[in-house]
Amino acid sequence: MNDLRRTFLKLSGSAGAVAVAVAAGLLRSGQGWAADWNKDAFASKALADALKNLGAANLIESKDIVITAPDIAENGAVVPVAVTSKIPNTQSISILAEKNPFPLAASFDIATGGEGYVSTRLKMGQTSDVRVVVKAGGKYYTAAKEVKVTIGGCG
Repeated sequence: MNDLRRTFLKLSGSAGAVAVAVAAGLLRSGQGWAADWNKDAFASKALADALKNLGAANLIESKDIVITAPDIAENGAVVPVAVTSKIPNTQSISILAEKNPFPLAASFDIATGGEGYVSTRLKMGQTSDVRVVVKAGGKYYTAAKEVKVTIGGCG
């Protein structure tokens, strides 16, 4: 068989596969995969500013938000926190450690129809409330749980 023909067929097949992947949206630039993030909210040094930058003006206390975190964290550098939102149509879940230098620790967008559950580990400098803000149906709901820290994690 002709080597030139074989090389041409290999390159054509590869180019066709790449074209199909691009058309299906599987190949994008790194910027295309990166989600938009709220830089102002994460850079806020006060709880009120972080909530304002999240857009959470009128918070509604809710018992439909379950925060699973230890009552006493032996090491503030690694505090496991899980949040379950039983509020229908949950759009996002944000976790704030009120006395941290930067209170907003994490923010998760929930896909339409997705389960309102997230789990992460926080770094906490001292004993404080872990506040969760859930956006659902254009409204903001909140719940809090105090976590006592015996060894600080935020320098």
